[in-house]
Amino acid sequence: MSSMHDFTLASARDALRARKISAVELTNAHLDAIERLDGRLNSFITRTPDQARAAAKAADEALAKGEGGALTGIPLGIKDLFCTNGVRTTAASKILGNFVPPYESTVTSNLLRDGAVFLGKLNLDEFAMGSANLTSAFGPVENPWKRNGSDAKLVPGGSSGGSAAAVAAGLVLGATGTDTGGSIRQPAAFTGIAGIKPTYGRCSRFGTIAFASSLDQAGPMARNLQDCAILLKSMAGFDERDSTSVDTPVPDYEAALTRGVKGLRVGIPKEYHAPGMPAEIEALWQQGINWLKAAGAEIVDISLPHTKYGLPTYYIAALAEASSNLARYDGVRFGERVNGSSLDALYEATRAAGFGEEVKRRILIGTHVLSSGYYDAYYLRAQKVRTLIQRDFLNAYENVDVILTPTAPSGAFAQDEKPTDPVQMYLNDVFTVPASMAGVPALSVPAGLDAQGVPLGLQLIGKFFDEETLIAAGHVIEQAASFTHRPAIHAGVSA
Repeated sequence: MSSMHDFTLASARDALRARKISAVELTNAHLDAIERLDGRLNSFITRTPDQARAAAKAADEALAKGEGGALTGIPLGIKDLFCTNGVRTTAASKILGNFVPPYESTVTSNLLRDGAVFLGKLNLDEFAMGSANLTSAFGPVENPWKRNGSDAKLVPGGSSGGSAAAVAAGLVLGATGTDTGGSIRQPAAFTGIAGIKPTYGRCSRFGTIAFASSLDQAGPMARNLQDCAILLKSMAGFDERDSTSVDTPVPDYEAALTRGVKGLRVGIPKEYHAPGMPAEIEALWQQGINWLKAAGAEIVDISLPHTKYGLPTYYIAALAEASSNLARYDGVRFGERVNGSSLDALYEATRAAGFGEEVKRRILIGTHVLSSGYYDAYYLRAQKVRTLIQRDFLNAYENVDVILTPTAPSGAFAQDEKPTDPVQMYLNDVFTVPASMAGVPALSVPAGLDAQGVPLGLQLIGKFFDEETLIAAGHVIEQAASFTHRPAIHAGVSA
């Protein structure tokens, strides 16, 4: 059934509607691939084959009647941060290792409404805290790509590394991700797929386990932007249960693919020419500029002067919110309980056993910046700088329509090359964090390979609620790049 893994989400949708393939065949092909390959990749935490087959059968029955939604029969993976009714949801943490929600997140409800078939819950960095998918309580995820002449295990990026690896390896046709500071875009770049972080408020956060509430945003990950556009149309929409959800119409993102970029003004921020950035990243960025210019776009040099403060500001604001959000996991209100001789001892034992090292580190930092004597010096100042970062983008958008930058400062690195200094790991998000701080939409598309044969991505950042222009510009880069490379580990390749 290797031909089943040549489908994109869009081509599978069309084949299902034309009755050229069945949803059961498509689902079984992907379940077989998961069984065959995921023991190595570890992209899934929980698999749901029985439910998937039942949903596929129902999809075929709907299609036979000429019914069904935009995603009927399409096999997807769900990041294990979205609550799924009756299916274990762990946030990749021991403290939620046996949590089975009695309700469905809005994003996954929307996908189910449109007929999607869920194959299971995908691995991630614990509570979405990480840039390499090395902090999961269920073990690290392996990137399906390999360096030339090497069998070293590469990281898929994080926190949505399980989603990225599963899509890149052909185990699913698309996946949900969440992006707090780059957790959709950076793993998309590391694994040679597309990913979109919508405008903050575009997709409901209801039923999504929180890391940093003012930053978290759900988005799609898939093989290309057309597939992401189809998924985003289903995922997005106003939800009165989420106070940060914005009541604005959801456009037909797929229709935006063919708009082109003629007359579009593309900003190139001088601050993203970071010191020590590899020459091949600079070269790819210039290639992206050339592609857009050749398609009729106007290139405009711009400045985002507060970019240099983006990373430290993010790690103050996000970790402060994380310390507040994770306070509920105490073994009394939520989480696996470890008994102690007193209430304080119960709290200490529960959190010591339930949280991993990176989560503990971030809770401690977040609690520190919120504590008496440090709130004004750190958290309040970070919020003021965040306003300045957002203002930079608003000023830039008076002169340009989109902004083009690299997605990440390098390609995927090996699992055993993890920096011993956590701050060095945080630098992976240097290009993605500013857009998250501003709340504007951004995407990543694969644009080439580095000298070692692993993918590199380009990032486009857009105006509030103008994902359509981003998709149009990204599609031009996709067509010019013609990225058809496949990773070493792929469902369509014989083992």
